[in-house]
Amino acid sequence: MSAPRSQRVEVNGWFILDKPVGMTSTHAVSRLKRLYNAKKAGHAGTLDPLASGLLPVAFGEATKTVPFVQDGEKSYRFTVRWGIETESDDTEGRVTATSDLRPGPDQIEAALPRFIGTIMQVPPSFSAIKVNGERAYDIARDGETVDLAARPITVNSLDLVSFTDDDAVFEAHCGKGTYVRAIARDLGRALGCLGHVTALRRTRVGPFTEMDSVTLAEVEEHPETAPDVLRPVEVGLLEVACVVVDRDGAARLRRGQSLLLRGRDAPFEGAVYASCGGVPVAFGTVEQGELVPSRVFNLPL
Repeated sequence: MSAPRSQRVEVNGWFILDKPVGMTSTHAVSRLKRLYNAKKAGHAGTLDPLASGLLPVAFGEATKTVPFVQDGEKSYRFTVRWGIETESDDTEGRVTATSDLRPGPDQIEAALPRFIGTIMQVPPSFSAIKVNGERAYDIARDGETVDLAARPITVNSLDLVSFTDDDAVFEAHCGKGTYVRAIARDLGRALGCLGHVTALRRTRVGPFTEMDSVTLAEVEEHPETAPDVLRPVEVGLLEVACVVVDRDGAARLRRGQSLLLRGRDAPFEGAVYASCGGVPVAFGTVEQGELVPSRVFNLPL
């Protein structure tokens, strides 16, 4: 008879993982969940196995703040190889077309403005978007044609960082739902030379940057440091306005009741979170001077 599994424990906070190439986001979360013996964990934005960089992982009560982090701006550094287009828009898929043309840096720079701003983008066939209940990449891997509709995305900036005859490195700052692989594909087509991504690194997700990140190797080699690198729940709300409430107000919000904000505490409308003694209590919206909670946190005050 096998020994009973150890009981999972309540863990609350954020781990800002620097995910290595070759690992799925799901596997990364599982490794961290096991390391912390945590009951609940999730990530803020999938990273492909071939991509490295920031994968914010939320534990416990921090999972309630995941949507705020996912909705934040993201930054990427990526390398495009010219002359080859693939079915996955990266090195994983089979080659579907080739070209002998190669763009010069002036041509590349001239083409970039059409990919900045709010534009329409067709996601890659090999993506996690669902089509009739199935993931697009599962349909594509079965050899079937995936017909995805163009959708609006926002690219705040797209810069050429370096250039060789066959490759170019770019940095992009973009909104939720943007596929860098699709930018590479469409840029290659616009230049007439075709292209696909050969390296991709995410350098920012919402409030988190590379300065905040920790590798799995670092924390697994020194597990005693695990509690120290966990960030508090409220860091997931850094891009949301905060209002400070007293204990009575906190109790009211935790019961799901709205709270009237007075004077300088309520100069705005929209999304906010309430804090009491430095501890997040709830988040919601301010409507006509009242904070209407949509989710509450079960954290000790």
